[in-house]
Formats: sequence, C-alpha cells, structure tokens
Amino acid sequence: MTLKDKLDLAIRNVPDFPKPGIQFKDITPIFLDAKLCDEIAESIVNNFLHNHGKVDAVCAIESRGFFIGILIAQKLNIPLFPVRKKGKLPAETKSFTYDLEYGTSTLEIHTGVIKPHWNVMIHDDLLATGGTAMAAAELVQMEGGNVAGFSFIAELDFLNGKDKILPYSKNLVSLINY
Repeated sequence: MTLKDKLDLAIRNVPDFPKPGIQFKDITPIFLDAKLCDEIAESIVNNFLHNHGKVDAVCAIESRGFFIGILIAQKLNIPLFPVRKKGKLPAETKSFTYDLEYGTSTLEIHTGVIKPHWNVMIHDDLLATGGTAMAAAELVQMEGGNVAGFSFIAELDFLNGKDKILPYSKNLVSLINY
C-alpha cells in the first residue's frame, strides 16, 4: 500500500464542520499510528531534500503543523520554531495580519529565532486557501530568512491555496491532494 493510500484511509471526512456545506478533512487519526507519522516525516524530508536542497530550520504552523514539523526537524537534525496565533508566544514577537474569508487573523513569531539567510521550510498539516502559509512566509522574510519551500500532509486543490504561496517559493511538497 502506498503512503497516499494510507493517508486516504487515515484522513477522516467530517461533513458540515465547521459549518454546513463544508467537508472537513480531519488529519488527527494519523496521530494514532506512530509508524505512519514517521513515514510521513520521512517522505517529506526525502522529497524536499531531493527536489529542493538545503534546509536550515523548520517553521511549524500552529497547531497541527507542530506534530509532524518536529519529526521533520529531528530527522534533519535542525532547529524548529513555531508560528502561533497572536498572544500565544511569551517573548518579543513580530506579527503579520492577513485576510480570511470573513475577517482577519494574526500570526506571530519570536524575534531572533532565524539566523540571517537561513533557508526555512514552512510546514503545516493542510494547504487550503494559503493565507496561513503565506503569513508564515512573510514572518520568515521579516526575520531575515529565505523561504526554502512549503510542506503539507494534504492539499485542497479546489481552494487554489498554492497560488498564494508560490510567489514565496516554487518548492512545494504535498503528500495527498483532494
């Protein structure tokens, strides 16, 4: 069975969440299978390094991006730093506010976590509209890093999130597309 097949079996469809008409792709069942989590991280690392080169750090996006992001960083033996929602990081931060479908959201990063010109892989669980990944890319650049690329477990192609993030880096790994 391929990794894509395993992901397709593990990712749960939740109808009408968070509102009627939405078919939510729930990745949390993946975390019940330690071997699958390891296989996901290994696949992202191998695919990214083979196709996109050197990475100095992983930027993991709150909150589900943390789970596989730390595994990726450990496999690469490189630092991981979080990007979180406003008000969740305790020290000095930089923030970036971006538009959502109905309103805005703000993400933050600790200042000083990125060394100048580091190549940073941005990781999240799922690429939907691309707003969150784009905000993380802006924060990486504000801190002096280069966006080496993006990695996701799943991508919702019909929302065209890729269009928002490709200006930051053409390097993109998605393990399964819907």
